[in-house]
Amino acid sequence: MIASLAMLATYLALGIPAALILMPWAMITGDATPLYNATQSISRAAFFVAGIHVEAEGRERVPAHTACIFMANHVSNLDPPALLPRIPGRTSAFLKRSLMKIPVLGYAFKLGDFIPVDRDGRVESAQESVDLARSVLAKGLHVTIFVEGTRSRDGRMLPFKKGPFYLAKDTGAPCIPVSIYGTENMMAKGSLKIRPGRAHIQFHAPVFPGDFATREALLEAVRAAIASGLPEWMRG
Repeated sequence: MIASLAMLATYLALGIPAALILMPWAMITGDATPLYNATQSISRAAFFVAGIHVEAEGRERVPAHTACIFMANHVSNLDPPALLPRIPGRTSAFLKRSLMKIPVLGYAFKLGDFIPVDRDGRVESAQESVDLARSVLAKGLHVTIFVEGTRSRDGRMLPFKKGPFYLAKDTGAPCIPVSIYGTENMMAKGSLKIRPGRAHIQFHAPVFPGDFATREALLEAVRAAIASGLPEWMRG
């Protein structure tokens, strides 16, 4: 639990002053970029004090000055704070609507153009999230999606949700497949205990939706790219 407490202490010690200064700035100016950058720096610091090292490769493959959709597998609650600081530029992300209701943190997500998702299975809810994501991309921000929709309990890839590929085909935004592993050993699903270790993140070459006739074909291409960067036992 030492790593868990160290990470929590870092987030509190650095996050509270950053929120007090930069959230009002974002509200006044309408520019959440300083708040976003500070948050990602705090995540890096929290990982460092917890003894978690992140190895990221392939960032040079991300097209410059282009809003992209980053599509990653999901094996741990540590995946978002490991991945987002390594994405070039500023990204939004899909997250559970319940997280938007957390005091202060939820408002920070709103300022950062994060996209709430309902898990009620209704077509209207899914369409609302896709519409919000489309507007985020139009602003020039990236969108990050964990395409399985939930964390894998054993590290093996789960079936992908179809919603992200509707978004990709509708907007034509380049899809950047991302492989993540190592975090499954640091924080298991359902546990608050964090273990020090090494996380691996690999950014793959862009997959362009216009090159595929169907959403299903695009999904399979992204899945194959993500699988190629994972240990064989995780490929599902």
